[in-house]
Amino acid sequence: MKKYGFGVDVGGTTCKIGLFDMSGVILEKWEIKTNTENNGASILDDVAASVLGKMEEKNIDKEDVQGIGLGVPGPVDNEGVVHKCVNLGWDVVNVEKELEEKTGLLVKAGNDANVAALGEMWQGGGKGYQNVVMVTLGTGVGGGIIVGGKIIAGANGAGGELGHIHMDDEETECCGCGRKGCLEQYASATGIVRMAKKKLQTETRTTKLTAFDPLTAKDIFDVAKEGDEVALELVDKLCTVLGTALANVAGVVDPEVFVIGGGVSRAGDILIEGIQKKYSEIVFQACRETKVTLATLGNDAGMYGCVKLLF
Repeated sequence: MKKYGFGVDVGGTTCKIGLFDMSGVILEKWEIKTNTENNGASILDDVAASVLGKMEEKNIDKEDVQGIGLGVPGPVDNEGVVHKCVNLGWDVVNVEKELEEKTGLLVKAGNDANVAALGEMWQGGGKGYQNVVMVTLGTGVGGGIIVGGKIIAGANGAGGELGHIHMDDEETECCGCGRKGCLEQYASATGIVRMAKKKLQTETRTTKLTAFDPLTAKDIFDVAKEGDEVALELVDKLCTVLGTALANVAGVVDPEVFVIGGGVSRAGDILIEGIQKKYSEIVFQACRETKVTLATLGNDAGMYGCVKLLF
Protein backbone atom coordinates (compact mmCIF):
# COMPACT_ATOMS: atom_id res chain seq x y z
CA MET A 1 0.00 0.00 0.00
CA LYS A 2 1.38 3.39 -1.05
CA LYS A 3 1.74 5.83 1.83
CA TYR A 4 1.85 9.30 0.24
CA GLY A 5 0.50 11.50 -2.54
CA PHE A 6 1.24 15.01 -3.73
CA GLY A 7 -1.44 17.52 -4.71
CA VAL A 8 -0.27 20.40 -6.92
CA ASP A 9 -2.72 23.22 -7.69
CA VAL A 10 -1.13 25.40 -10.39
CA GLY A 11 -2.37 28.99 -10.38
CA GLY A 12 -1.36 32.02 -12.41
CA THR A 13 0.72 33.43 -9.53
CA THR A 14 1.66 30.50 -7.30
CA CYS A 15 1.61 26.69 -7.28
CA LYS A 16 0.10 25.34 -4.05
CA ILE A 17 1.66 21.98 -3.18
CA GLY A 18 0.54 19.55 -0.49
CA LEU A 19 2.00 16.31 0.86
CA PHE A 20 -0.82 13.96 1.91
CA ASP A 21 -1.17 10.56 3.41
CA MET A 22 -3.48 8.36 1.41
CA SER A 23 -6.38 8.66 3.86
CA GLY A 24 -6.68 12.34 2.89
CA VAL A 25 -4.81 14.01 5.74
CA ILE A 26 -2.60 16.90 4.65
CA LEU A 27 0.83 16.52 6.28
CA GLU A 28 2.49 19.66 4.94
CA LYS A 29 1.74 22.39 2.40
CA TRP A 30 3.82 25.10 0.75
CA GLU A 31 3.86 27.35 -2.29
CA ILE A 32 6.28 28.09 -5.10
CA LYS A 33 6.13 30.92 -7.62
CA THR A 34 4.49 30.16 -10.96
CA ASN A 35 7.06 31.30 -13.51
CA THR A 36 5.01 32.27 -16.58
CA GLU A 37 8.02 33.66 -18.46
CA ASN A 38 8.83 32.08 -21.82
CA ASN A 39 5.24 30.76 -22.09
CA GLY A 40 5.49 28.89 -18.79
CA ALA A 41 8.31 26.68 -20.06
CA SER A 42 9.82 26.07 -16.60
CA ILE A 43 6.61 25.50 -14.58
CA LEU A 44 6.70 21.69 -14.67
CA ASP A 45 10.46 21.70 -14.01
CA ASP A 46 9.87 23.84 -10.92
CA VAL A 47 7.06 21.58 -9.69
CA ALA A 48 9.21 18.46 -10.23
CA ALA A 49 12.14 20.01 -8.35
CA SER A 50 9.90 21.02 -5.44
CA VAL A 51 8.25 17.60 -5.11
CA LEU A 52 11.53 15.66 -5.43
CA GLY A 53 13.17 18.07 -2.98
CA LYS A 54 10.44 17.45 -0.40
CA MET A 55 10.80 13.68 -0.83
CA GLU A 56 14.53 13.97 -0.19
CA GLU A 57 13.95 16.20 2.85
CA LYS A 58 11.45 13.72 4.34
CA ASN A 59 13.37 10.58 3.26
CA ILE A 60 10.40 9.37 1.20
CA ASP A 61 11.11 6.65 -1.39
CA LYS A 62 9.38 6.72 -4.79
CA GLU A 63 7.97 3.27 -4.02
CA ASP A 64 5.94 4.84 -1.19
CA VAL A 65 4.38 7.57 -3.35
CA GLN A 66 1.09 6.96 -5.18
CA GLY A 67 1.85 9.86 -7.51
CA ILE A 68 1.21 13.53 -8.20
CA GLY A 69 -2.23 14.99 -8.83
CA LEU A 70 -2.06 18.18 -10.88
CA GLY A 71 -4.73 20.87 -11.22
CA VAL A 72 -4.35 23.48 -13.99
CA PRO A 73 -6.42 26.56 -14.95
CA GLY A 74 -7.57 25.27 -18.32
CA PRO A 75 -9.31 22.35 -20.08
CA VAL A 76 -7.60 18.95 -19.63
CA ASP A 77 -8.62 15.95 -21.74
CA ASN A 78 -8.67 12.28 -20.72
CA GLU A 79 -5.09 11.78 -21.97
CA GLY A 80 -3.73 14.49 -19.64
CA VAL A 81 -3.32 17.02 -22.42
CA VAL A 82 -3.96 20.70 -21.64
CA HIS A 83 -5.57 22.51 -24.55
CA LYS A 84 -4.55 26.14 -24.17
CA CYS A 85 -3.95 27.61 -20.75
CA VAL A 86 -3.85 31.38 -21.21
CA ASN A 87 -2.94 32.21 -17.58
CA LEU A 88 0.21 30.07 -17.81
CA GLY A 89 1.16 30.77 -21.42
CA TRP A 90 0.71 27.11 -22.43
CA ASP A 91 -0.68 26.09 -25.80
CA VAL A 92 -1.08 22.29 -26.11
CA VAL A 93 0.90 20.41 -23.45
CA ASN A 94 0.71 16.78 -22.30
CA VAL A 95 1.29 17.65 -18.65
CA GLU A 96 0.88 14.09 -17.37
CA LYS A 97 3.53 12.68 -19.69
CA GLU A 98 5.98 15.55 -19.19
CA LEU A 99 5.77 15.61 -15.39
CA GLU A 100 6.02 11.80 -15.21
CA GLU A 101 9.25 11.98 -17.24
CA LYS A 102 10.66 14.68 -14.93
CA THR A 103 9.80 12.90 -11.64
CA GLY A 104 9.50 9.18 -12.34
CA LEU A 105 6.10 9.30 -10.59
CA LEU A 106 2.57 8.62 -11.80
CA VAL A 107 0.79 11.89 -12.70
CA LYS A 108 -2.96 12.56 -13.07
CA ALA A 109 -4.14 15.98 -14.20
CA GLY A 110 -7.45 17.83 -14.20
CA ASN A 111 -8.97 21.27 -14.56
CA ASP A 112 -8.53 23.36 -11.39
CA ALA A 113 -12.26 23.99 -10.79
CA ASN A 114 -13.06 20.31 -11.33
CA VAL A 115 -10.39 19.14 -8.89
CA ALA A 116 -11.56 21.70 -6.31
CA ALA A 117 -15.03 20.14 -6.60
CA LEU A 118 -13.48 16.69 -6.13
CA GLY A 119 -11.63 17.94 -3.04
CA GLU A 120 -14.81 19.33 -1.49
CA MET A 121 -16.61 16.04 -2.21
CA TRP A 122 -13.80 14.03 -0.60
CA GLN A 123 -12.96 16.02 2.51
CA GLY A 124 -15.03 19.25 2.45
CA GLY A 125 -18.55 20.62 2.16
CA GLY A 126 -19.65 17.73 -0.06
CA LYS A 127 -18.22 14.94 2.13
CA GLY A 128 -20.51 11.93 2.29
CA TYR A 129 -22.01 12.58 -1.16
CA GLN A 130 -21.16 11.11 -4.58
CA ASN A 131 -23.15 13.57 -6.73
CA VAL A 132 -21.91 17.11 -6.17
CA VAL A 133 -21.96 20.39 -8.07
CA MET A 134 -19.46 22.96 -6.84
CA VAL A 135 -19.81 26.62 -7.74
CA THR A 136 -16.87 28.95 -7.14
CA LEU A 137 -17.84 32.61 -6.82
CA GLY A 138 -14.71 34.71 -7.20
CA THR A 139 -13.60 37.26 -9.78
CA GLY A 140 -15.57 35.05 -12.17
CA VAL A 141 -17.81 32.02 -11.65
CA GLY A 142 -16.25 28.56 -11.94
CA GLY A 143 -17.72 25.15 -11.40
CA GLY A 144 -17.17 21.44 -11.19
CA ILE A 145 -19.68 18.62 -11.66
CA ILE A 146 -19.24 15.20 -10.06
CA VAL A 147 -21.60 12.32 -10.79
CA GLY A 148 -21.12 8.94 -9.15
CA GLY A 149 -17.86 10.16 -7.62
CA LYS A 150 -16.37 11.01 -11.03
CA ILE A 151 -15.66 14.40 -12.60
CA ILE A 152 -17.76 15.22 -15.66
CA ALA A 153 -15.15 16.92 -17.84
CA GLY A 154 -16.98 16.49 -21.16
CA ALA A 155 -15.66 16.02 -24.69
CA ASN A 156 -13.65 19.28 -24.71
CA GLY A 157 -12.75 19.45 -21.02
CA ALA A 158 -15.30 22.27 -20.61
CA GLY A 159 -17.80 20.41 -18.41
CA GLY A 160 -18.68 22.52 -15.37
CA GLU A 161 -18.15 25.93 -17.02
CA LEU A 162 -21.18 27.19 -15.09
CA GLY A 163 -20.10 30.82 -15.24
CA HIS A 164 -21.03 30.96 -18.90
CA ILE A 165 -24.59 29.66 -18.66
CA HIS A 166 -26.66 32.23 -20.56
CA MET A 167 -29.00 34.16 -18.26
CA ASP A 168 -30.13 37.38 -19.96
CA ASP A 169 -30.95 38.14 -23.60
CA GLU A 170 -31.21 41.87 -22.85
CA GLU A 171 -27.65 42.33 -21.52
CA THR A 172 -25.69 44.96 -23.47
CA GLU A 173 -22.25 44.59 -21.83
CA CYS A 174 -19.79 41.84 -22.73
CA CYS A 175 -18.63 39.05 -20.44
CA GLY A 176 -14.90 38.23 -20.37
CA CYS A 177 -15.67 35.32 -22.72
CA GLY A 178 -16.88 37.75 -25.37
CA ARG A 179 -20.57 36.90 -25.13
CA LYS A 180 -23.34 38.81 -23.30
CA GLY A 181 -25.61 37.78 -20.43
CA CYS A 182 -23.43 35.09 -18.79
CA LEU A 183 -24.04 34.02 -15.18
CA GLU A 184 -20.70 35.44 -14.01
CA GLN A 185 -21.78 38.94 -15.08
CA TYR A 186 -24.22 38.87 -12.13
CA ALA A 187 -23.13 36.21 -9.63
CA SER A 188 -19.38 36.88 -9.28
CA ALA A 189 -17.62 39.42 -7.06
CA THR A 190 -17.08 41.66 -10.07
CA GLY A 191 -20.62 40.96 -11.27
CA ILE A 192 -22.42 42.24 -8.17
CA VAL A 193 -20.18 45.34 -8.09
CA ARG A 194 -20.97 45.95 -11.77
CA MET A 195 -24.71 45.69 -11.02
CA ALA A 196 -24.32 48.03 -8.04
CA LYS A 197 -22.50 50.73 -10.01
CA LYS A 198 -25.16 50.59 -12.71
CA LYS A 199 -27.95 50.81 -10.13
CA LEU A 200 -26.37 53.72 -8.25
CA GLN A 201 -26.29 55.84 -11.40
CA THR A 202 -30.08 56.25 -11.24
CA GLU A 203 -30.82 55.37 -7.58
CA THR A 204 -32.70 58.10 -5.64
CA ARG A 205 -33.04 56.28 -2.31
CA THR A 206 -30.51 56.85 0.46
CA THR A 207 -28.01 54.01 0.64
CA LYS A 208 -24.73 53.42 2.46
CA LEU A 209 -23.23 52.00 -0.74
CA THR A 210 -22.34 55.49 -2.00
CA ALA A 211 -19.80 55.86 0.83
CA PHE A 212 -17.42 53.20 -0.54
CA ASP A 213 -14.65 53.97 -3.02
CA PRO A 214 -13.79 51.54 -4.40
CA LEU A 215 -16.93 49.48 -3.76
CA THR A 216 -16.40 45.73 -3.21
CA ALA A 217 -18.65 42.68 -3.10
CA LYS A 218 -17.94 42.40 0.65
CA ASP A 219 -19.17 45.98 1.17
CA ILE A 220 -22.45 45.17 -0.59
CA PHE A 221 -23.09 42.07 1.52
CA ASP A 222 -22.07 43.83 4.76
CA VAL A 223 -24.44 46.73 4.11
CA ALA A 224 -27.21 44.30 3.10
CA LYS A 225 -26.82 42.53 6.45
CA GLU A 226 -27.46 45.92 8.11
CA GLY A 227 -30.79 46.14 6.26
CA ASP A 228 -29.89 48.61 3.49
CA GLU A 229 -32.70 48.36 0.94
CA VAL A 230 -30.59 48.93 -2.18
CA ALA A 231 -27.91 46.45 -1.08
CA LEU A 232 -30.57 43.86 -0.24
CA GLU A 233 -32.02 44.21 -3.76
CA LEU A 234 -28.57 43.60 -5.27
CA VAL A 235 -28.01 40.49 -3.13
CA ASP A 236 -31.50 39.29 -4.05
CA LYS A 237 -30.67 39.72 -7.75
CA LEU A 238 -27.46 37.69 -7.37
CA CYS A 239 -29.28 34.94 -5.46
CA THR A 240 -32.15 34.91 -7.97
CA VAL A 241 -29.84 34.54 -10.96
CA LEU A 242 -27.68 31.91 -9.27
CA GLY A 243 -30.65 30.00 -7.84
CA THR A 244 -32.18 29.92 -11.32
CA ALA A 245 -28.96 28.66 -12.91
CA LEU A 246 -28.62 25.92 -10.30
CA ALA A 247 -32.24 24.87 -10.83
CA ASN A 248 -31.43 24.43 -14.53
CA VAL A 249 -28.28 22.46 -13.70
CA ALA A 250 -30.28 20.22 -11.34
CA GLY A 251 -32.61 19.33 -14.20
CA VAL A 252 -29.60 17.92 -16.06
CA VAL A 253 -27.37 16.26 -13.43
CA ASP A 254 -29.62 16.02 -10.32
CA PRO A 255 -26.90 16.41 -7.62
CA GLU A 256 -27.31 15.58 -3.94
CA VAL A 257 -25.70 18.87 -2.92
CA PHE A 258 -24.52 22.20 -4.32
CA VAL A 259 -21.31 23.41 -2.66
CA ILE A 260 -20.68 27.17 -2.86
CA GLY A 261 -17.06 28.36 -2.57
CA GLY A 262 -14.85 31.27 -3.59
CA GLY A 263 -14.42 34.68 -2.01
CA VAL A 264 -18.10 35.67 -2.32
CA SER A 265 -19.10 32.60 -0.26
CA ARG A 266 -17.66 34.32 2.81
CA ALA A 267 -20.92 36.29 2.89
CA GLY A 268 -22.32 33.16 4.56
CA ASP A 269 -25.98 32.65 5.47
CA ILE A 270 -27.42 35.64 3.60
CA LEU A 271 -26.03 34.15 0.39
CA ILE A 272 -26.81 30.47 1.01
CA GLU A 273 -30.35 31.11 2.27
CA GLY A 274 -31.08 33.43 -0.66
CA ILE A 275 -29.87 30.89 -3.23
CA GLN A 276 -31.74 28.02 -1.53
CA LYS A 277 -35.01 30.01 -1.44
CA LYS A 278 -34.96 30.91 -5.14
CA TYR A 279 -33.73 27.46 -6.16
CA SER A 280 -36.53 25.71 -4.25
CA GLU A 281 -39.19 27.96 -5.78
CA ILE A 282 -38.40 27.14 -9.40
CA VAL A 283 -36.58 23.79 -9.55
CA PHE A 284 -38.21 20.60 -10.85
CA GLN A 285 -40.16 19.03 -8.01
CA ALA A 286 -38.02 15.89 -7.67
CA CYS A 287 -34.92 18.03 -7.03
CA ARG A 288 -36.49 20.45 -4.54
CA GLU A 289 -34.80 19.05 -1.43
CA THR A 290 -31.26 19.33 -2.84
CA LYS A 291 -29.08 21.06 -0.27
CA VAL A 292 -27.06 24.24 -0.88
CA THR A 293 -24.06 24.46 1.45
CA LEU A 294 -20.76 26.27 1.92
CA ALA A 295 -17.40 24.90 0.86
CA THR A 296 -15.08 24.27 3.82
CA LEU A 297 -11.59 23.69 2.38
CA GLY A 298 -10.95 27.24 1.11
CA ASN A 299 -7.83 27.57 -1.04
CA ASP A 300 -6.76 24.01 -0.18
CA ALA A 301 -9.66 22.38 -2.07
CA GLY A 302 -7.63 22.05 -5.27
CA MET A 303 -4.77 20.23 -3.54
CA TYR A 304 -7.18 17.77 -1.91
CA GLY A 305 -8.90 17.14 -5.25
CA CYS A 306 -5.57 16.61 -7.01
CA VAL A 307 -4.69 13.83 -4.58
CA LYS A 308 -8.16 12.30 -4.97
CA LEU A 309 -7.48 12.14 -8.75
CA LEU A 310 -4.79 9.55 -8.00
CA PHE A 311 -7.47 7.10 -6.83
